[in-house]
Formats: sequence, structure tokens, C-alpha cells
Amino acid sequence: MSGDLDDASNDMETESSANAIPAADAKSIALMQEIDGWISHVWMVRTFLKHSDEATDDEELSEVHRGLYDFMLALGPSWDAGDANRYLKIARKKIGKLRSTAAAFRELQPEVSGHMNFCMAAKSLTLAVNRISQLLEDPNE
Repeated sequence: MSGDLDDASNDMETESSANAIPAADAKSIALMQEIDGWISHVWMVRTFLKHSDEATDDEELSEVHRGLYDFMLALGPSWDAGDANRYLKIARKKIGKLRSTAAAFRELQPEVSGHMNFCMAAKSLTLAVNRISQLLEDPNE
């Protein structure tokens, strides 16, 4: 009788393994975690812009904080699930849009405000997006 239970258990393990998403290796998990650390900088810039008085009156600036949010929102479910493979796939798919959003902010920032807060937000965003891009292109860095 116990042999029957063992066989059934083995069949269930084989079936669930066949349907499982391939587990991410430690390198992919570490890469996802490092990228997510840099995304915290993107989040802070997005929050600063979203709550600035200037964003209320400037549609282009509003598009910047929405573009930043779009990138982070797309990654959230994969992060929550701990699915590094999916997270990295989505990040690679969306990095071009993140780069163009950061470039738009760098171009727009002097027109919006020369205040140090805006200058530092542009610098912080540029550094974070550049590092995320490097990590996605060459994870050995």
C-alpha cells in the first residue's frame, strides 16, 4: 500500500515540475535585487515630481512621472512573486521607454525649474537609469 502512495506522490511531483516556471539562478536573483535597489532612486524622483507644484501645471512633467511609474508598475508583480526571470525580461523590454523618459526630464528640467531640488532629481534619475541599463545589458558589471 505504501508503494502506491509513493508512486502517486512521484507522479504529482513530476507533473508539477513540468508545469513550473524554471527557477531563476542565484545570479538572476541578485541582478533583480540590485536593479530594484536602483529603482528606489527612480521611485523617489517620481514621487518628488508627482507632488511638485510644477507638475500640476505642466503636462510634459506629468508625463515624466507617469513614465517612471509605468516602468516600476510593470515590474511589481514579478518582484512580488520573486520571479527574477520574468522581472528581467520585462525590465529589458521596458528599459528603452525608461531611458527616453529620463532623457525627456533632463531636457525639460531647466525649463521647469533651476532649483537645486530639480537639478538633483535630474542627476539622480540619470545615474539610476544609466546603472539599470548597464546591469540589464551586462549583468557581470
